[in-house]
Amino acid sequence: MSKREALFAIIVAFLVGIIGSLSLRPQSLEKAPIVQHSENNKPMNSVRIKWRVPVAFGTNLPALGDNILYVANQLRGMTGNAIDLQIFEPGELVPPFSITDAIRDGKVEAGYTWLGYDQGKIPSAPLFAAVPFGMEPWEFSAWWYEGGGKKLGQDLYAKQNIHLIYCGITGPETAGWFRDPVRSLKDVKGLKIRFAGIGGKVIQKAGASVTMLPGGEIFQALEKGAIDATEYSLPVVDQLLGFNRVAKFNYYPGWHQPATSLHLAINSDVWNNLVSSDQQLIETACSAGVTNNLARSEALQGAIISQFANIGVSAEILPEEILRELKRITDEVMHLEASADEDFKVILESQKVFRENYSHWKSHAYLPRDF
Repeated sequence: MSKREALFAIIVAFLVGIIGSLSLRPQSLEKAPIVQHSENNKPMNSVRIKWRVPVAFGTNLPALGDNILYVANQLRGMTGNAIDLQIFEPGELVPPFSITDAIRDGKVEAGYTWLGYDQGKIPSAPLFAAVPFGMEPWEFSAWWYEGGGKKLGQDLYAKQNIHLIYCGITGPETAGWFRDPVRSLKDVKGLKIRFAGIGGKVIQKAGASVTMLPGGEIFQALEKGAIDATEYSLPVVDQLLGFNRVAKFNYYPGWHQPATSLHLAINSDVWNNLVSSDQQLIETACSAGVTNNLARSEALQGAIISQFANIGVSAEILPEEILRELKRITDEVMHLEASADEDFKVILESQKVFRENYSHWKSHAYLPRDF
């Protein structure tokens, strides 16, 4: 064989080897998927979950209402916009007190709400919302995640075709806004007051005339004299709604609501049709929402109260005698509710057992609050 023939044979063998190696490549590598990116270079996925989510509180309300926006943004960010919670303000789709009804009936896929508003149809629901003289925020979280609260809550609402996810919590509310000082419970008798949840039953038993109003209607009722006093939320929220313009005495502590927990309620059929990975993403976003919500609610209140004197508001502490009497009445109300409803009895007992065990840690581990 001549040198020219030998060189030609080597070149042919080299080309055959390249062609052969290409033919052996895995098919998946031959057609790599094209990933689209947004202007900020983040991957853009097609929307696979798009829910209408009515809320019980306006998203303009710090900590109380805006936490669901945080949760929705977290989900968009984690999924490249593939999970889209479309938030609707109170009353846009359904009345704020009827959110779980709409979810149960499949009119909307989900909603973000305070379960105390379900008290009329689910007597035990307020135990997952706020309990007078009950658990503080971190205690409620511990009970929900580690003490059996999650199963009890989800089992209760499964009867309503609803899947519950704990999604937010704030610190105590104020004990209310009053036109005149409250020196004893005699000052509450006959008072027309807006009050919600189990606390409303307690203050009614103490002699007040209780009415329930959504947040957007409270100021007008207070200004026109339809009600004499009101409780609603955190100082930063109450001031934004203008209560301080009518009632100058703001009372503490928030005995009726030591914590305010909030939930993302989802139609069970909708939830069960999700793949497990999407369910976990939503649960993770809500867990982040719980942490973010508590941090935000705790951070904002001090600056508001510190300026009360400048706007003619007096931050008052309820006398211990009043708190003791309210606690006595609360115990009576809780006993009556537990006697009338088996779910209430079971859930309340779970909370009592958890708190008794937790008290050994709480009483030993933390500094006294006046230290």
